[in-house]
Amino acid sequence: MTTEPNNNGQTMVDRIPVIDPGDIEQNKTIAGLAYIIFFLPLLACPDSQFGRFHANQALLLLLLGFGGSIILTIIPIIGWLLLPIFALGVFVLAIMGLVNGFTGKVKELPIIGKFRIIK
Repeated sequence: MTTEPNNNGQTMVDRIPVIDPGDIEQNKTIAGLAYIIFFLPLLACPDSQFGRFHANQALLLLLLGFGGSIILTIIPIIGWLLLPIFALGVFVLAIMGLVNGFTGKVKELPIIGKFRIIK
């Protein structure tokens, strides 16, 4: 991983890991399938950094979709009207993740991708 100085003169670690191209080429399919079943890369290729990255992105997306749906369902009228728009947004993020996984890109999803649950 690379480091870069922040505003305080301290160094901070990049969020996106540097991954071996062989690992990416070998685990593209599993990484793409992570957006359908997030834990699949953790079972199929537990040592793959590329698989773990996409498993983390997929888990974040699952938590966002589940939590957001519950919250919007509880809120009367406005929440119910926003729910289809929210679902469409989650669907678009899932398609972006699928494309990133299958094409071998190590790219975070917008908004939620910077968080790490699976290290």
